[in-house]
Amino acid sequence: MRAVFAAVTALAAVTLVGCGGDGTGLVVEGTAPGTPYSGPLHVPAQDLDESGVRAARVESGAAGRALECDGDIYSGGGGETWSEGDGGDTPEEGLAAYFDIEQPDLPRSGYRAERVEADRVLYSLDVGGRTKAAVVVAKDRRKAPGWGPETSASCDPAELPASLAEAQGWEIWTDTEGNRVPVTEVSSREGDAHCGWEKAHFLATGQGKEARLYVRDPQGVLDSTTLTAPYDGDVRLPADARDTGYRYGDWQLWRTDSTWTAYVRTPDGVEKWPAANGGLGCR
Repeated sequence: MRAVFAAVTALAAVTLVGCGGDGTGLVVEGTAPGTPYSGPLHVPAQDLDESGVRAARVESGAAGRALECDGDIYSGGGGETWSEGDGGDTPEEGLAAYFDIEQPDLPRSGYRAERVEADRVLYSLDVGGRTKAAVVVAKDRRKAPGWGPETSASCDPAELPASLAEAQGWEIWTDTEGNRVPVTEVSSREGDAHCGWEKAHFLATGQGKEARLYVRDPQGVLDSTTLTAPYDGDVRLPADARDTGYRYGDWQLWRTDSTWTAYVRTPDGVEKWPAANGGLGCR
C-alpha cells in the first residue's frame, strides 16, 4: 500500500508484516453495514507520487470511497498488475492474491463481499457495522488475467478491534481519557526477530517534518551509529519534562522541548529513548 505517513512508515519498516486475523476465514458471511457503499466500483485512481491523506484518497479509488473511518483515511492505493498464474479464478481468490501480491499490514480474515458485480467485487472488513478496510478486486484487467486487486484502502489501525491490531503487531496507545490514539499520532512495536531486534522496541510519533522514531535498545542489538544518543534505562525526568497523556499499559510518555529524546515512565522508573538517525532497516 502507498500513502502511509512518514513516522509510521519508518516504524513498519523495522518489522515484518503480520499475517494475523480473528481466526475466521478470509471471506465470511458477516452482517451488512448500516449504510452499504452505493457508489461505483470502478473509480479511476490517479498516482500522485506523494504521501498523506489527500494522496491516499485519490489513489485508492472506489476502495477509499467505501471506507467509514472515524478519522482520516490511513492508507490506500491502486493494485499492482499481476501476471498470468497470479490472478484467481474467483473473486475470493482475487482477494487472496491481494494479500500475496501487496503484503498489506492488515488482518487476513473476516472480509465480507459488500458489493458484487460481473467484473468487480468490493470486500470490506467491518467493525461495528462500519467499513474499516476495503478491497476492490477486478476480473481480467489489461495484461492481468483472472481476478486480482484493483484498489484498496484502510482506516487507521487504531480503529480495528484491539485483538486484530495486536495481531498485526501494532501497540495502540490511549490518551488522557482512555481513547485509542491513531498510529499516525503515536504508536509502538516490538523489534523484528528476523533482524535480531526482538529485544528492542520502537516508538513513532508525529507526521511529516515532525515525525520521529525513538528506540528502546537495552541490549544494544542495533548499530549505535543509527541512534542520535545511547539508550538509558534509568534516568531522572528532566525538570522541563511534561506528561503527554499518552499511555500504553503501564507506560507513560513524557517529552521535553527537544524532539530527539523521549522519556518513558514505567513502574520501575524512567527510561530515555533516543531518536533514530533517519529510517532503520535490517539485512
